[in-house]
Amino acid sequence: MGDSDAAVLSRRRRATLAGARGVSVQLVNGRTAELNRRPVTVGVSNDNSAIKKKQKRDGSLEVPKSEKRKRKNDMSDRLSCHKTQESLLSSASGFSNYRGILNWCVVMLVLSNARLFLENLLRYGILVDPIQVISLFLKDPYSWPAACLVIVSNIFILLALYTERQLSKSSFSEYVGFLVHCVNLTVMLTFPAALVLSVPSMTPVGGAFVLGVYTILFLKLYSYKDVNMWCRELSSAKAKKLSRSLSCPSTCSLNEGDPKVCYPGNLTFRDMYYFVFAPTLCYELNFPRSPKIRMSFRLRRLVGMLFFIQMLVALTQQWMIPIIQSSMKPLEDMDLSRMTERLLRLAVPNHLLWLIFFYWFFHSSMNFTAELLRFGDRQFYKDWWNSETVTYFWQNWNIPVHKWCLRHFYKPLLRRGFSKIVSQSAVFFLSAFFHEYLVSVPLRMFRLWAFTGMMAQLPLAWFVGRFLRGNYGNAAVWMSLIIGQPFAVLMYVHDYYVIHYRQETE
Repeated sequence: MGDSDAAVLSRRRRATLAGARGVSVQLVNGRTAELNRRPVTVGVSNDNSAIKKKQKRDGSLEVPKSEKRKRKNDMSDRLSCHKTQESLLSSASGFSNYRGILNWCVVMLVLSNARLFLENLLRYGILVDPIQVISLFLKDPYSWPAACLVIVSNIFILLALYTERQLSKSSFSEYVGFLVHCVNLTVMLTFPAALVLSVPSMTPVGGAFVLGVYTILFLKLYSYKDVNMWCRELSSAKAKKLSRSLSCPSTCSLNEGDPKVCYPGNLTFRDMYYFVFAPTLCYELNFPRSPKIRMSFRLRRLVGMLFFIQMLVALTQQWMIPIIQSSMKPLEDMDLSRMTERLLRLAVPNHLLWLIFFYWFFHSSMNFTAELLRFGDRQFYKDWWNSETVTYFWQNWNIPVHKWCLRHFYKPLLRRGFSKIVSQSAVFFLSAFFHEYLVSVPLRMFRLWAFTGMMAQLPLAWFVGRFLRGNYGNAAVWMSLIIGQPFAVLMYVHDYYVIHYRQETE
């Protein structure tokens, strides 16, 4: 009996396996080969689907945790819709995305200035004349004193290079080299100023351009002198420390394998003129270099240069000059309200032109030059528009000048024992001198308005830093920029009118 049961069970198992093989073969022959690749389980999927259907009918199907959480949150929202939070315009909210308000301010500014510009067109007509720009630089088409002075500046550049070469070979003593540099730098400031004052064919715009070029070269050659002197001092200190003569090779290698220029290998024409045209005032033996010239970036900066220079010329001719001409009236002939009204009329176009000039020069032009020369340091300005103190503004709106003052003027004064207040005052005094130099000499009159305006920044910086904070300090900085510059322009316009046109009208 037992053997017969075992035989029956064995036959049943073989029948079951044969049935499974039959299903498998049928799937291959009857449908597709893709179904053959799927695992076939006989009687399982149907049972699972039946179980799930039964669970759904019985209500015993388990709900996922995410669904439970969603239902719970929905119930909480229906029961409570408030929580502790601050208004967005409150400083405690931490909200800082005010881009829409900024766009609104820009739209309102454009609309308000469009009204003024439309009134200007209706009153004066179209005054833009590109040919007239040439007359700002030239009085006589056969006399180009500004261009000649720019060419002559190469003499001072080559003299500085020759002096440094002689110092590197010990042909000049340090004292003699210092005297030659002092004479060279002094003549750089006095020689062009004397010609601007004495040559009748020199226009104010041409004189300002020439003096600007010579001022930049003055600061560059001063830095060139200092850096090479520091290299000689470093070599001398190493020689004394090692108790033997140390001659620095002309080139050595960086960790990456790139060539690195060392003193006195930097005293070449190529190195000197690279520094002259580089968008910086501080000399280095090895400037950071970008890997390649980006053609698309250079093209964008070139288009920006051409566009914004045309905008500067057009706005000056169409908007600024009529206001200045209408302001050519002695201040003593007007009351305080009339003078204030004239100042406010001049403030908006003057400030707008200043902002355009900043973008044209510090962003478009300097980036274009840096891209051509593969000059790597592109930090020509920082976020001066967020300045909460006057000192922060002067440190960040013109980074090349700030680096020069910090490196070659402020820190040397500190090392010589001067206090920070005295050193900062000396920096403002130097800046005030160059501002007056670049304005009074081309106009051929000395009124010290630019000098006074720069020196007035010292008490203003103390007041804003002491009593104003945050947005109030930022507003004070903007007010000084919007009102301070046109006030100085108004003073120069008044004095220029009194000197050149008052006698003619009388």
